[in-house]
Amino acid sequence: MNLVITESPRDAIQGLHDYIPAQLKADYINRLLKVGFDIIDAGSLVSDKAIPQLKDTAEVLSKLDISDTCSKIMILIANAKGIETAVSFEEISWLAFPFSISPTFLKLNINSDHEQALKLTEFAINSCDKNKKILKVYLTMAFGNPYNDKYSPEIVMESVAKLNSIGVKHITLSDITGVANNTLISHIYAQLISDFPAIEFGLHLHTTPETYYEKLDAAFVSGCHNFDAVINGMGGCPMTGHELVRNLNTMDLLNYCSKNNIKTNINKLALNDALLMNRELFGINSKSHLLN
Repeated sequence: MNLVITESPRDAIQGLHDYIPAQLKADYINRLLKVGFDIIDAGSLVSDKAIPQLKDTAEVLSKLDISDTCSKIMILIANAKGIETAVSFEEISWLAFPFSISPTFLKLNINSDHEQALKLTEFAINSCDKNKKILKVYLTMAFGNPYNDKYSPEIVMESVAKLNSIGVKHITLSDITGVANNTLISHIYAQLISDFPAIEFGLHLHTTPETYYEKLDAAFVSGCHNFDAVINGMGGCPMTGHELVRNLNTMDLLNYCSKNNIKTNINKLALNDALLMNRELFGINSKSHLLN
C-alpha cells in the first residue's frame, strides 16, 4: 500500500522569528500542492497572540490554488471559535486538534484539561460531520513527557479508547520531545492497530538524523502507514523546552520509502521545485539533496 504523507509548512513556519508575508507563504504552499503529498498542514486558526506567524492563515487560504491537486488542506484548531471558522472554508478538508496524554502540556499548549479537551474534540467531530470535513486528533506526548506526568502505554490505550468512544477515526501519535524508541513504538502501534481497527493511526515524529530510520521502521512494520514530515526537518515545539529536536525530514522519510520499495505519490520534479523555494524562503543551507 502507498504511504500517506502529511507535509507541514505550518510546523516549519510557526516558530520563526521573522514574519513571512502571506503571499510568500501561499507561493510556497502552492508549490507543495503540486508535489503529491496527501495532506498539506497549511496553517492555524488559533489566537494571533499564541502563534503570530500564522495570523494571516485566512489570507493564505484565499491565495491557494487547489484546482489541480490531489493534496488536501489541513488547518490546526484549538478552540470552538477556530473550529467554527475552519469548517466554513471551502479550501479546508481536514481539521487538526492537539490533544495530549500529558495534562501539563495540554494546559501549556491549549489552556485545557482532559475533560474540556474531550468535549471540544466531540464538538469538532460534530462540526466536521455537518460540514463534510475530517478531524485528525494529534495525541501528543504519546511516548513520554518531560513534566513527570504519569505515563505508560496503558494510558495511551485509555486515551485512544476515550477518543474512539466519541467517534474519532484518525489519530496521529506525536512525539515532539524525541523520547520515543523503536521498542516502545512497535509495542504501542501493534496493540493500537489490533484493538482499534476502525481508526487510522499516524506518527508525528521529532527525531535526530541518527535515529529516524529505526523509529520509522518500527512504526511501519507494526502497521502504521501514515506519517508527518517537514522539508529540512524544520520546526521544534517551544512549549516543551526541546525545540532543538527537529521534525522528521521529508527527504529522510522518502529515503526510507526508497530503500524499502514503498510507493508514494511524489512528483520528483515538483518536489525539487519546492526544495529550491524552501532554500530561498528560509535561507537554509539545505542538507536535503535534490532528487535525480
